[in-house]
Amino acid sequence: MNARRAGLVAALLLAALPGAAQERGFAGLGGDNAGYALPDRARGLTFPRDHGAHEDFRIEWWYLTANLRGEDGRDYGVQWTLFRSALAPEGPLQGWAAPQAWMAHAAATSPDGHHFAERFGRGGIGQAGVTAAPFAAWIDDWQMAAPEGAAGIDRLRVTARGGDFGYDLSATAHGPLVAHGQNGFSVKSASGQASHYYSQPFYDIEGTLALPGGEVKVAGQAWLDREWSSQPLDRSQRGWDWIALHLDDGRKLMAAQVRGDAPFLFGSLIAPDGTVQPLRQGDLMLDAGRGSPPTRWRVRVPGAGIDVTIDAVNPDSGMATSVPYWEGPVTVEGSSRGRGYLEMTGYPAR
Repeated sequence: MNARRAGLVAALLLAALPGAAQERGFAGLGGDNAGYALPDRARGLTFPRDHGAHEDFRIEWWYLTANLRGEDGRDYGVQWTLFRSALAPEGPLQGWAAPQAWMAHAAATSPDGHHFAERFGRGGIGQAGVTAAPFAAWIDDWQMAAPEGAAGIDRLRVTARGGDFGYDLSATAHGPLVAHGQNGFSVKSASGQASHYYSQPFYDIEGTLALPGGEVKVAGQAWLDREWSSQPLDRSQRGWDWIALHLDDGRKLMAAQVRGDAPFLFGSLIAPDGTVQPLRQGDLMLDAGRGSPPTRWRVRVPGAGIDVTIDAVNPDSGMATSVPYWEGPVTVEGSSRGRGYLEMTGYPAR
């Protein structure tokens, strides 16, 4: 998305943040951005350049989620994420002195299990990084990369392994890249905080998932988010709820709200051919069920005839990482059926 991943990146810098950081937005992401590049409404997106890193911005992420069905007939979910955070607005590009820090999360979810791992790396020494063309994102032996000779990110191999899980998946896009907001300029607050944000929501994905009970062949749909900014939250904003849905009629829906003094809603309704309808306050309604965080939501886009309820495949999908959050696959019922992913941050610990 969006503001959602920005708070997670801040885990890299928690030791350096002042005690009041949480009061300046989730994990300090409403803090100062002096010296860093800022999102520009007139900039637009350029490929393949924008598949790579933007080191003059403070924060950035490459974030893939996948809804999978196993040969055993069960639903699964997978997450692969790489975050980049600049420790300073300027510095050398190579070596230990390069001011780029990296964090990665991988997860695999089933109806009765949730497995995750976290890794950290330093920029400039080759341990972690991203190249735009040919595209490759990596940290240690975790990798999301295009095959040799491929252009862009239409085809990817995605691999990761934790202490009790692992996966090796291949994704192929069957639709175009999608720019959110205004040509990729995505506003996150009433006071104007924003990011550059695009997605590839049209992947078919297949491969092998390894869990404590053994390996299972899986196939399904995946969604990749790309976003970069330097101050994506208002100081008053405390967290967010993000939903990405693959509807059975071929449409895709990204629906999100940033919680603060008043919720700020935004989203994108994506037609099967990739045409995007931006959703703003008033176009979109999100109603949470019980619980904290709530793992059932009613999602409505009245102008598009969408009124659905989403439920977690596994309600116990908390990510007990450096900055805790909840993320997992969901099922969709109502005016449309389908499946997708839900992420929630900034809720009090249970």
